[in-house]
Amino acid sequence: MNYPLQVSLFILLGLLGLSIRPALAWGPLGHRIVANLAEVQLSPSTRANVKRILTFEHAPSLASVAIWADTLRDNPSPAMEILGRHTRRMHYLRIHSSSCVYRARRDCPAGQCVVGGIAHYARILGNTHLPMAKRAQALNFVVHFVADIHQPLHSGYKDDKGGNFYQVQFEGKGTNLHRVWDSGLLRTRHLDAQDYAQRLKTPGLLRISPIKTSITRAAVTWAEASCRIDRDDGVYPVGHRITQSYVTRMRPIAERQLRLAGARLAEVLNHTLGTH
Repeated sequence: MNYPLQVSLFILLGLLGLSIRPALAWGPLGHRIVANLAEVQLSPSTRANVKRILTFEHAPSLASVAIWADTLRDNPSPAMEILGRHTRRMHYLRIHSSSCVYRARRDCPAGQCVVGGIAHYARILGNTHLPMAKRAQALNFVVHFVADIHQPLHSGYKDDKGGNFYQVQFEGKGTNLHRVWDSGLLRTRHLDAQDYAQRLKTPGLLRISPIKTSITRAAVTWAEASCRIDRDDGVYPVGHRITQSYVTRMRPIAERQLRLAGARLAEVLNHTLGTH
């Protein structure tokens, strides 16, 4: 049967496992792991302030709001759908150079990237003069975006939509590299978010430097480090195949990024909501 060109292309993309809509950074499992790791690293004053904000939105924990930002694009509320479109570019960053050196004007025009998203919503979160509803929304974004910036393919430099357009074979099926890093690598542990976070706490949580200058500067540093992982550490598999050897090499890198994200999310919240 002869299909029109557009139909044939759509079928081909489907067979290759290419999602028309790009995948998100870290799946629900990864985002909840980061939130769980962060929550145990909050200072007492930050913990009290976070609890007050979460209580306002009837949420029991940071993990319960960790994927909220990813639900906006499918939210039936027109206002939330608009918010989802407005913040869509804040989930990722394209550093348009293999040097992995961030340039704000080039890489984050008008603050529309994950660096800009973290800085913007951290300012709202820390502003005690704003309505609680606005600050609660900002907390949800901060929790989500700090995790996103640590996913190497969300701070990459290649022109493949963060690996969304890089097709691979994984566990006998066609998919894309971004989805493997979103969730595929983590699922191979067969753990839920709470147990996975507990595993990553051992032999101890990471010690990181406190934010000394600004959250923006810190976020730039995190993004550049993620880009260098994307560039240097073999994230793109030889032959487009995700082998057990690849999982063995890459999963510890992904897990270290989750641990860093948890520690740094706690630091952002301590810096923003804690007693200084």
